Amino acid sequence: MKKEKKSLSFWQIWNMSFGFFGIQFGFALQNANVSRIFETLGAEIENIPILWIAAPVTGLIIQPIIGHLSDNTWTRLGRRRPFFLIGAILASIALLIMPNSPTLWIAAGMLWIMDASINISMEPFRAFVGDMLPSKQRTLGFSMQSFFIGTGAIIASFLPYIFTEWLGISNTAPAGEIPLSVRLSFYIGGAVFLVSVLWTVFSTKEYSPEELAEFEDKELEAQMKKEELANIKNSKSDFKIGIIFLSIGLVLTFILNRIQVDEQVYILSIGLSLFGLLELTSGLLKKSGKLKNGFVAVISDFNTMPSTMKQLAVVQFFSWFALFAMWIYTTSAVTSHVYGTTETTSELYNNGANWVGICFGIYNGFAAVFAFLLILLAKFTNRKITHSISLIIGGLSLASIFFITNPTLLLLPFVGIGLAWASILAMPYAILTGSLPSHKMGVYMGIFNFYIVIPQILAASVLGFLVKALFNNQPIYALVLGGFSMILAGILVVFVKDKD
Repeated sequence: MKKEKKSLSFWQIWNMSFGFFGIQFGFALQNANVSRIFETLGAEIENIPILWIAAPVTGLIIQPIIGHLSDNTWTRLGRRRPFFLIGAILASIALLIMPNSPTLWIAAGMLWIMDASINISMEPFRAFVGDMLPSKQRTLGFSMQSFFIGTGAIIASFLPYIFTEWLGISNTAPAGEIPLSVRLSFYIGGAVFLVSVLWTVFSTKEYSPEELAEFEDKELEAQMKKEELANIKNSKSDFKIGIIFLSIGLVLTFILNRIQVDEQVYILSIGLSLFGLLELTSGLLKKSGKLKNGFVAVISDFNTMPSTMKQLAVVQFFSWFALFAMWIYTTSAVTSHVYGTTETTSELYNNGANWVGICFGIYNGFAAVFAFLLILLAKFTNRKITHSISLIIGGLSLASIFFITNPTLLLLPFVGIGLAWASILAMPYAILTGSLPSHKMGVYMGIFNFYIVIPQILAASVLGFLVKALFNNQPIYALVLGGFSMILAGILVVFVKDKD
């Protein structure tokens, strides 16, 4: 018989989740202002997605590595908290440097560093809930994270507007310089990030590896480890998957070359080819008997992920494609479609960019409120229905921006997007953790992130081409496409198997 984890009090769950307030504070500043920084430093609209590619690629690489390391780490601070602390220190430094980037290429490089640092802190926080809470409290745990994500993001998104409208700090700057209101927002973000994570690090104690082992079904755990060992030794699946993906990638590259598309579209085909090579490399290492390394373990875990995780992966793909379209193009869509300007040095453009920060703050603020309402809805229905309703409402809201020309009315669709955002941050993880073994919680949370960053890479490689070639450089259509993608995700979630 396995031992049950004890239920934690509301305030214990509050403390263990509080670090997400700072993480999302930094993440929201990045999402709301990086496109603005890129445009200010001279980026063309069709090139913005390729500059954003740093974020998803970083997550794709960093999160499974951090997950694997945290699964196999134990220090005086535990196994997850050291990574919270390291990521917070690095991210805080990056937030101080980012708004002072003198050139576009330095800003793109700082985005890469900043996103890597945020990922180091963020990934173990997801596994932290699975480690610490019993099944009946998982939805509350992830909803608490959603609450802090919402509250952190709303304050961060509002900061440039507050500095400009309430404190009279300059919202414009000479060509090629970032306004003071944005720079000050990033400085505050660095401090908030570090302090919030420190709160969680020193207020929460983790279970030891011995205690975690007591919570597992011993027979089931032994069987799973036996299967994992067999999978690690089996190189045939790696070779098969590797050949398939490498072949698709090479064929797609040939086709793209024949039809002469923009270079950024090649990211998709090159990515498929690289993944194929990684699978083949894993197969070769297995065949030569080199089994005891993290690379082989991560690839093997990816190839044998639980069925629930595979089903959720498709939902995540379409959900995050929509979100990435929104984060990349809302500033340029609103300033051009609603405010009627593309001149980045003008007061009108910067007023529009500040209003996007308010809109982002609205969806994050309502996400904080909806986080706890979703718990009640899930009790009356279930987690799948709750997530489906939320995604469909969010998708309809995102697409509806096309019909709005009054800045004030823009606030309405972002309320619906807030509902979807709250659900995206909680329900998939609450569903997923029930299908994962505790000794693999970190690495599987990192692998699950693949299905967040892969659609982002697709968006970064394709959206710029679509906006330029099909949408006549009108970024508002990228938001419409994102809306339809989120609606599709809402339909697909109904087919996911949710088990504890």
